[in-house]
Amino acid sequence: MRQMIQPWRHIFKLDPDRELGEEELAAICLSGTDAILVGGSTGVTYDNTIDLLSRIQQYELPCALEVSDMEAIVPGFDVYMIPMVLNTPDPAWMTGHHRKAIERFGSLIPWELLLAEGYIVLNGDSAVARLTAAECSISADAAGAYAQIADKLMQLPVVYVEYSGRFGDMDTLRTVRESVEYSRLFYGGGIIGREEAEQAAALCDTVVVGNIIYRDIEQALLTVDAVKKTPQIHLD
Repeated sequence: MRQMIQPWRHIFKLDPDRELGEEELAAICLSGTDAILVGGSTGVTYDNTIDLLSRIQQYELPCALEVSDMEAIVPGFDVYMIPMVLNTPDPAWMTGHHRKAIERFGSLIPWELLLAEGYIVLNGDSAVARLTAAECSISADAAGAYAQIADKLMQLPVVYVEYSGRFGDMDTLRTVRESVEYSRLFYGGGIIGREEAEQAAALCDTVVVGNIIYRDIEQALLTVDAVKKTPQIHLD
Protein backbone atom coordinates (compact mmCIF):
# COMPACT_ATOMS: atom_id res chain seq x y z
CA MET A 1 0.00 0.00 0.00
CA ARG A 2 2.89 2.35 0.64
CA GLN A 3 3.93 1.88 -2.95
CA MET A 4 0.43 2.66 -4.22
CA ILE A 5 0.35 6.13 -2.67
CA GLN A 6 3.90 7.10 -3.64
CA PRO A 7 2.88 8.63 -7.00
CA TRP A 8 -0.06 10.52 -5.49
CA ARG A 9 0.80 14.20 -5.79
CA HIS A 10 -2.77 15.54 -6.02
CA ILE A 11 -5.95 14.11 -4.48
CA PHE A 12 -9.55 15.27 -4.62
CA LYS A 13 -11.47 14.54 -1.42
CA LEU A 14 -15.20 13.94 -1.83
CA ASP A 15 -17.69 14.02 1.02
CA PRO A 16 -20.50 11.44 0.80
CA ASP A 17 -22.75 13.83 2.74
CA ARG A 18 -22.52 16.59 0.11
CA GLU A 19 -24.21 16.71 -3.28
CA LEU A 20 -22.16 16.53 -6.47
CA GLY A 21 -23.77 16.25 -9.91
CA GLU A 22 -22.72 13.72 -12.53
CA GLU A 23 -21.13 16.36 -14.77
CA GLU A 24 -19.07 17.71 -11.87
CA LEU A 25 -18.05 14.22 -10.77
CA ALA A 26 -16.91 13.39 -14.29
CA ALA A 27 -14.84 16.57 -14.43
CA ILE A 28 -13.19 15.71 -11.11
CA CYS A 29 -12.43 12.10 -12.03
CA LEU A 30 -11.11 12.97 -15.51
CA SER A 31 -9.09 15.97 -14.33
CA GLY A 32 -5.76 14.20 -14.06
CA THR A 33 -5.87 13.92 -10.28
CA ASP A 34 -3.98 10.93 -8.93
CA ALA A 35 -6.70 9.54 -6.67
CA ILE A 36 -10.07 10.16 -5.03
CA LEU A 37 -10.32 10.14 -1.23
CA VAL A 38 -13.81 9.61 0.15
CA GLY A 39 -14.54 10.83 3.66
CA GLY A 40 -15.96 13.47 5.97
CA SER A 41 -16.21 14.37 9.63
CA THR A 42 -20.01 14.24 9.96
CA GLY A 43 -23.01 12.77 8.14
CA VAL A 44 -21.09 9.89 6.58
CA THR A 45 -23.21 6.71 6.34
CA TYR A 46 -22.95 3.32 4.72
CA ASP A 47 -25.61 4.24 2.17
CA ASN A 48 -24.17 7.55 1.01
CA THR A 49 -20.66 6.10 0.97
CA ILE A 50 -21.55 3.09 -1.17
CA ASP A 51 -23.54 5.33 -3.49
CA LEU A 52 -20.58 7.64 -4.03
CA LEU A 53 -18.19 4.71 -4.50
CA SER A 54 -20.42 3.17 -7.19
CA ARG A 55 -20.40 6.48 -9.08
CA ILE A 56 -16.63 6.90 -8.83
CA GLN A 57 -16.00 3.34 -10.02
CA GLN A 58 -17.14 4.34 -13.51
CA TYR A 59 -13.74 5.96 -13.84
CA GLU A 60 -10.33 4.32 -13.80
CA LEU A 61 -8.45 5.88 -10.92
CA PRO A 62 -7.57 4.78 -7.37
CA CYS A 63 -10.24 5.38 -4.75
CA ALA A 64 -9.53 5.43 -1.02
CA LEU A 65 -11.89 5.53 1.95
CA GLU A 66 -10.88 7.56 4.97
CA VAL A 67 -12.57 5.64 7.77
CA SER A 68 -14.26 7.98 10.26
CA ASP A 69 -17.27 5.87 11.28
CA MET A 70 -17.46 2.11 11.68
CA GLU A 71 -21.02 2.14 10.33
CA ALA A 72 -19.79 3.62 7.04
CA ILE A 73 -17.12 1.05 6.18
CA VAL A 74 -17.86 -0.11 2.64
CA PRO A 75 -16.05 -2.93 0.78
CA GLY A 76 -14.63 -2.26 -2.67
CA PHE A 77 -12.17 0.58 -2.06
CA ASP A 78 -8.56 0.24 -3.20
CA VAL A 79 -7.17 1.60 0.08
CA TYR A 80 -8.57 2.27 3.55
CA MET A 81 -6.95 5.26 5.28
CA ILE A 82 -7.11 5.04 9.08
CA PRO A 83 -6.75 8.41 10.87
CA MET A 84 -4.98 8.66 14.20
CA VAL A 85 -5.21 12.20 15.62
CA LEU A 86 -1.89 12.95 17.25
CA ASN A 87 -2.66 16.28 18.94
CA THR A 88 -5.70 15.31 20.99
CA PRO A 89 -5.82 14.41 24.69
CA ASP A 90 -8.67 12.00 23.94
CA PRO A 91 -7.23 8.49 23.46
CA ALA A 92 -10.38 7.42 21.61
CA TRP A 93 -9.02 9.17 18.51
CA MET A 94 -5.61 7.53 18.79
CA THR A 95 -6.46 3.91 19.57
CA GLY A 96 -9.88 3.74 21.23
CA HIS A 97 -12.12 3.64 18.17
CA HIS A 98 -9.53 1.47 16.43
CA ARG A 99 -9.68 -1.13 19.23
CA LYS A 100 -13.47 -1.25 19.05
CA ALA A 101 -13.32 -1.76 15.27
CA ILE A 102 -10.87 -4.64 15.64
CA GLU A 103 -12.98 -6.26 18.35
CA ARG A 104 -16.07 -5.96 16.17
CA PHE A 105 -14.70 -6.97 12.78
CA GLY A 106 -11.72 -9.15 13.74
CA SER A 107 -10.62 -11.43 10.92
CA LEU A 108 -12.79 -9.57 8.41
CA ILE A 109 -10.35 -6.65 8.35
CA PRO A 110 -8.31 -6.54 5.10
CA TRP A 111 -5.05 -5.50 6.77
CA GLU A 112 -3.18 -5.49 3.48
CA LEU A 113 -5.40 -2.63 2.26
CA LEU A 114 -5.03 -0.42 5.36
CA LEU A 115 -2.77 2.62 5.75
CA ALA A 116 -2.54 4.61 8.98
CA GLU A 117 -2.42 8.41 8.90
CA GLY A 118 -0.93 10.49 11.69
CA TYR A 119 -3.18 13.56 11.72
CA ILE A 120 -2.06 16.93 13.06
CA VAL A 121 -5.28 19.00 13.19
CA LEU A 122 -4.56 22.74 13.30
CA ASN A 123 -7.82 24.61 12.66
CA GLY A 124 -9.71 24.86 15.92
CA ASP A 125 -12.89 26.01 14.15
CA SER A 126 -13.11 22.89 11.97
CA ALA A 127 -15.60 20.07 12.47
CA VAL A 128 -12.79 17.54 12.87
CA ALA A 129 -11.14 19.63 15.60
CA ARG A 130 -14.39 19.92 17.54
CA LEU A 131 -15.15 16.23 17.09
CA THR A 132 -11.75 15.06 18.29
CA ALA A 133 -11.03 17.86 20.81
CA ALA A 134 -7.73 18.47 19.05
CA GLU A 135 -5.34 20.94 20.67
CA CYS A 136 -4.88 23.26 17.70
CA SER A 137 -3.12 26.24 19.30
CA ILE A 138 0.28 24.63 19.23
CA SER A 139 3.60 26.00 18.00
CA ALA A 140 5.30 25.03 14.77
CA ASP A 141 7.92 23.18 16.83
CA ALA A 142 5.19 21.20 18.60
CA ALA A 143 3.64 20.29 15.25
CA GLY A 144 7.07 19.17 14.09
CA ALA A 145 7.47 17.06 17.21
CA TYR A 146 4.15 15.34 16.57
CA ALA A 147 5.30 14.70 13.01
CA GLN A 148 8.47 13.03 14.31
CA ILE A 149 6.40 10.83 16.62
CA ALA A 150 4.42 9.62 13.61
CA ASP A 151 7.43 9.37 11.31
CA LYS A 152 10.16 7.98 13.52
CA LEU A 153 8.50 6.38 16.56
CA MET A 154 5.29 5.05 15.04
CA GLN A 155 6.65 4.71 11.48
CA LEU A 156 3.29 5.64 9.97
CA PRO A 157 3.01 5.71 6.16
CA VAL A 158 1.34 9.16 6.19
CA VAL A 159 1.66 12.35 8.22
CA TYR A 160 -1.36 14.55 7.46
CA VAL A 161 -1.34 18.27 8.30
CA GLU A 162 -5.03 19.24 8.37
CA TYR A 163 -6.32 22.81 8.44
CA SER A 164 -9.77 21.77 7.16
CA GLY A 165 -11.63 24.89 6.05
CA ARG A 166 -8.86 27.48 6.00
CA PHE A 167 -5.45 27.84 4.45
CA GLY A 168 -2.72 26.90 6.84
CA ASP A 169 0.45 28.51 8.09
CA MET A 170 3.18 27.64 5.60
CA ASP A 171 5.94 28.23 8.16
CA THR A 172 4.39 25.50 10.30
CA LEU A 173 4.11 23.24 7.27
CA ARG A 174 7.78 23.91 6.50
CA THR A 175 8.71 22.89 10.06
CA VAL A 176 6.74 19.67 9.67
CA ARG A 177 8.41 19.06 6.30
CA GLU A 178 11.82 19.38 7.97
CA SER A 179 10.72 16.86 10.63
CA VAL A 180 9.48 14.11 8.31
CA GLU A 181 11.98 11.68 6.87
CA TYR A 182 10.13 8.47 6.00
CA SER A 183 6.38 9.16 6.02
CA ARG A 184 4.59 10.72 3.08
CA LEU A 185 3.47 14.24 3.98
CA PHE A 186 -0.14 15.13 3.12
CA TYR A 187 -1.59 18.64 3.39
CA GLY A 188 -5.28 19.59 3.38
CA GLY A 189 -7.16 22.79 4.09
CA GLY A 190 -8.12 26.03 2.35
CA ILE A 191 -6.89 25.17 -1.14
CA ILE A 192 -9.14 27.46 -3.21
CA GLY A 193 -7.09 27.91 -6.37
CA ARG A 194 -3.68 27.79 -8.01
CA GLU A 195 -1.85 30.03 -5.54
CA GLU A 196 -2.63 27.99 -2.44
CA ALA A 197 -2.09 24.74 -4.32
CA GLU A 198 1.38 25.82 -5.43
CA GLN A 199 2.42 26.96 -1.94
CA ALA A 200 1.34 23.67 -0.35
CA ALA A 201 2.78 21.54 -3.16
CA ALA A 202 6.21 23.10 -2.72
CA LEU A 203 6.38 21.82 0.86
CA CYS A 204 4.50 18.52 0.92
CA ASP A 205 4.30 15.29 -1.04
CA THR A 206 0.54 15.21 -1.55
CA VAL A 207 -2.03 18.03 -1.70
CA VAL A 208 -5.63 17.17 -0.80
CA VAL A 209 -8.32 19.43 -2.30
CA GLY A 210 -11.86 19.21 -0.95
CA ASN A 211 -14.22 22.04 -0.01
CA ILE A 212 -13.61 24.20 -3.08
CA ILE A 213 -15.08 21.42 -5.24
CA TYR A 214 -18.52 22.27 -3.89
CA ARG A 215 -18.15 26.06 -4.17
CA ASP A 216 -16.20 26.65 -7.39
CA ILE A 217 -15.38 23.55 -9.39
CA GLU A 218 -13.46 25.48 -12.04
CA GLN A 219 -11.02 26.71 -9.41
CA ALA A 220 -10.82 23.20 -7.99
CA LEU A 221 -9.84 21.79 -11.38
CA LEU A 222 -7.04 24.35 -11.74
CA THR A 223 -5.34 22.91 -8.68
CA VAL A 224 -4.42 19.68 -10.48
CA ASP A 225 -2.09 21.35 -12.96
CA ALA A 226 -0.80 23.73 -10.29
CA VAL A 227 0.26 20.88 -8.01
CA LYS A 228 1.69 18.70 -10.77
CA LYS A 229 3.88 21.53 -12.11
CA THR A 230 5.21 22.71 -8.74
CA PRO A 231 8.54 21.17 -7.74
CA GLN A 232 9.04 20.31 -4.11
CA ILE A 233 11.51 22.38 -2.14
CA HIS A 234 14.35 20.20 -0.91
CA LEU A 235 15.20 21.30 2.61
CA ASP A 236 18.60 20.66 4.14
